[in-house]
Amino acid sequence: MEAVHDIEMLRGTLERNASLARFTSWKVGGAADLLYRPADVQDLRIFLAGQTQDVPLTWLGGGTNVLVRDGGIRGTVILLHGCLGGLEIAGPGMVRAEAGAACAKLARFCADQELQGAEFLVGIPGTVGGALAMNSGAYGHATWEFVSHAQTVDRRGELHTRPCDDFRPGYRTVQVPRDEWFVGAVFGFAPGSASQARAVTRSLLERRNADQPLGNQSCGSVFRNPEQDHAARLIESCGLKGARIGGAQVSEKHANFIINLGHATAGDIEELIWKVHATVEAKQGVTLVPEVRILGEVQ
Repeated sequence: MEAVHDIEMLRGTLERNASLARFTSWKVGGAADLLYRPADVQDLRIFLAGQTQDVPLTWLGGGTNVLVRDGGIRGTVILLHGCLGGLEIAGPGMVRAEAGAACAKLARFCADQELQGAEFLVGIPGTVGGALAMNSGAYGHATWEFVSHAQTVDRRGELHTRPCDDFRPGYRTVQVPRDEWFVGAVFGFAPGSASQARAVTRSLLERRNADQPLGNQSCGSVFRNPEQDHAARLIESCGLKGARIGGAQVSEKHANFIINLGHATAGDIEELIWKVHATVEAKQGVTLVPEVRILGEVQ
């Protein structure tokens, strides 16, 4: 199904029939036909150049905000988390971040560099690549507010450096040129006090710990917030806190989180997502839009 030319040139890790549950925050999901973890951007380019054009490509970052179905994912999964994690100063007030860098790590790096504005990123559990791909946000800010330009790679392994105008960010969505994927971006932040940035970061982390079920396996927020409302409020108003299907449960701490009690399948979680969706629509007349991406095949 796949072709990898010049395989002796690859420096990353190639694994066939690879379980994906270990790479998702819900800890569920089937296997990928092929899983590749690149050593760096150049290694990724070589790998992509060796793939035939008909092989499906799926990109995975921190494994948050995704549900991999129990039947797994056909084709090739490219895992960037733990692989492309570079952070560096790119000029006055500018930070270059690779797609596999954790958002929280970027926030801390900016504070260390006496830059402010990145503190909200500690509320985003995933990686920079995922945050770019869905315009992730928290605490009143969204990722693309701070992007100067982004770097993508296409199926042929060619790199593209694109200005913000080449993308169309919206609420939890971004339009990206066809068959291109993020490998990094340059962000612009204002100069500030390192101690003040760290204090804001600590405050936001404390708020997150108080509000969210961080001790449980979850994907983060399951549904987007409707305009002028909150998905958690709507779900709670329908009496759904604590609702269970199999090993999946609507969190009793935050109703827009679904947690894995330890024995859930992806099927349990997906069924519960659509039960919540249908209940809120029937009782509140609001159609919730999933924020989580559902990938792969039903077993």
